[in-house]
This record gives sequence, structure tokens and C-alpha cells, in this order.
Amino acid sequence: MISAKQKKILAFSYSQYDALICDGAVRSGKTSLMVVAFIDWAMREFSGQRFGICGKTVKSATENMITPYIAMYYAKKRYTLRWRSSKQILEVRRGPRVNYFEVFGGRDESSFALIQGRTLAGVLLDEVVLMPESFVNQALARCSVEGSKAWFSCNPGPPSHWFKENWIDKREEHNALRLHFILDDNPSLSEKKKEQYRRDFTGVFYDRYVLGLWVAAEGLVYPMFSEKRHVIKGDAPPTEGEYYVSSDYGIQNPNVFLLWRKEYGTSRWICLKEDYYSGREEKHQLTDSQLVDRLDAMLDGIKPRWVIIDPSATSIKAELRRRGYRTRNADNSVLDGISDVCSMLGAGNLAFMPCCENTIAEFGSYMWDNKAVNAGVDAPLKENDHCMDATRYLVKTLHLVRRANEKPYQSVLGR
Repeated sequence: MISAKQKKILAFSYSQYDALICDGAVRSGKTSLMVVAFIDWAMREFSGQRFGICGKTVKSATENMITPYIAMYYAKKRYTLRWRSSKQILEVRRGPRVNYFEVFGGRDESSFALIQGRTLAGVLLDEVVLMPESFVNQALARCSVEGSKAWFSCNPGPPSHWFKENWIDKREEHNALRLHFILDDNPSLSEKKKEQYRRDFTGVFYDRYVLGLWVAAEGLVYPMFSEKRHVIKGDAPPTEGEYYVSSDYGIQNPNVFLLWRKEYGTSRWICLKEDYYSGREEKHQLTDSQLVDRLDAMLDGIKPRWVIIDPSATSIKAELRRRGYRTRNADNSVLDGISDVCSMLGAGNLAFMPCCENTIAEFGSYMWDNKAVNAGVDAPLKENDHCMDATRYLVKTLHLVRRANEKPYQSVLGR
């Protein structure tokens, strides 16, 4: 079963519009139907042509679009599919018709060179808000085959984002159809799943990913943090499982080690101790060996499973390993990590002992960068962020937030 809004995606390819824009809430069935409609349109209208399927990275595009599609009963029954993983090309055949769908990643400003020189009959850009404008413009410029169309999908960002201002607000100039989605536009989502998403997101991420609104990130990054709710008074509760350390490395800037363990019988993670040393404030810079001495003293015999640390901190990682610590590169996805920390705080699944004074203080001063937000980019200020980075590293690297996974194709065009 598909919704009336989803049917409009399937109908787009028969329309006179040159572009389709699908934006709104997460898990609202945007991308799933777009891949189906995009390939069906290409196979109906063209043969022997090349098309672009773009995500923030090749990996995300492959995992979110290609892999589910080639596993789909509808696709396997309708077409002969051949995925050339080494070249990131999906070959689709039906009778005498064959077309080629090449996967690209639009991670940063240099990505436009990857698609430069191609001749495309159409392009699908998923997560377009996460791509630089230069990459998107290059992809569109490659669509020089007569009858080509552009397909865009995204969750909302700040209202000053270039895609909102240049495409959504000017869609008539581009002859583009805009379809705005909310959770209820995906009939495959149960009320229980919808409620889970409403619980998962808080703050600006709730407004964007649940309500589907283009709103700015303003003020505190973690306005839901409350000392009353998130700081434990008295003795630490009993904990279980392995210990972990998360660290934000600094020489002149503060170096932070945080010790974590899960509370017994719950989903709450407790920050039991912190070590915070600022070479700038102390007017004395410590060596990597001296910083690890401080970690030894904080742990007092505790053996953590991992020291989770910024991937760029190569020198102190070498010293940690020399001392017998196992290190793990942190997942440094800033916005996804902030969203996950918001979810953990909102659910009451992060707590801090009173001795973690610097961490607690940073929650009250960690702000969004208004200049960046006004320029259409979500970014926190690079101030009062060292304990915040260490906290985010733990949550994101250990995947402590496990959102419900959508099964988009089975419910839309399954058996």
C-alpha cells in the first residue's frame, strides 16, 4: 500500500516538470519510492544512457539505495540487474534496453571533479542538503541528454541553506514539483514506530526530522540538559559491563578523558570520572606521556575496553598503545553525533557524576554558531566543546542510539 503523496512520486516521470523535490520528515517514504520511479522512468524513456545516483558518500548511496533496490522482488522480477561494485555502476536490462546507473558521493567541495566530464540523461541526488552546491551544480550540468530530469530528496536543514533558497523557494523558475512529506505519508510505518521517532529526536532535530520543518539551529546545542535530571547526587549507582574511555586530545587546548560504564539493569550510561587539563590555562604544556600518566591516575587500575579518541590524534594513540591501552578511532560525524547525544539526553540515558565539573559546565555554554547557521550551515561554536566532543565520541562510536530501520521497498512494492 502506498499513500497519495507517494503516488505523486510515481506520477512525476509522466509530467512536464523538469525536476522533483521531495523534502520533509525522516522515514516518510521519500527515497524508497524515488529510486523505484527513477529507474522505471529511465528504462521507459532511454536506452544506452548513463545516469547518476548520488549520496553524501558512495557508501551511503550504495547502502541506502542500490543494495535495497537490487534485493527487491519488484526490481528482480522486472529487470536483469548487474551491480559492478568495483566501478560503482548498476547495469539494468529489460529486453533490448540497457542503461547504466553510476554511483557518486558529494562529500565536499572537491567532489565535483568526480562527476565532471560525464554525460547523463538524469540524476538522483539523495541527502542533497548534505552536499556542497558545487557538486550539485556539476551533476546538473552533466544532464545534457534531451528529456533529462533531476530528482532531489532531503531532510530539512536551516532555512538559509542554499538548496532551500535556490531550489525550493524558486521551484517555479526551475519548473520543479515539490512534494513535502511528514511521517503520516508513509503508510508502512505503524503508530508505534512513529512514536519511537518522536521520542528519538529532540530540539531542532525533532522540528526537522519529525515535523519536517526548515528551522534554524539556535542557542544552546543541548537545551534539554538539566543538572536535576542528568547529574547524579550522592554515590554512583551500580554499573555493569566493560568500562570505556572517550577522549578529546589537546596540547594547548584542553585534553579530556572521560570514564564511562553502563548502569546496572538500565540503558543509562554514567560518566564516572573526568580528567581535564588545559595547557593554555595552566600555562604549561604536557607531553603525551604525561597526559597518559594522568589517565593512569584517573583509572586507578581500571582496564577499559577501548580508549575512543579523535582519529587525528596519532601521537597520543601511539603512547596509549605503548602503555597497553587499546584505542579506537572515534566516529567524528558532528551533526549525527549531536543528534544522537540529544536523543540520549532526552531519553534520560546519559548521566554524570558531580566530579565531572567541566563536562557539566560545558553543557551550559555549548552554542550553535549563528554566523555559520545564517550562511546555511549547521555548526556548533568551536568553544567550550572539548568535553562535548568526548561525550559525542562515545555515543556515536558505540552506536548507543539505534534508531528503528525502515524496510522501504518490501512494504511499497514487495511480493
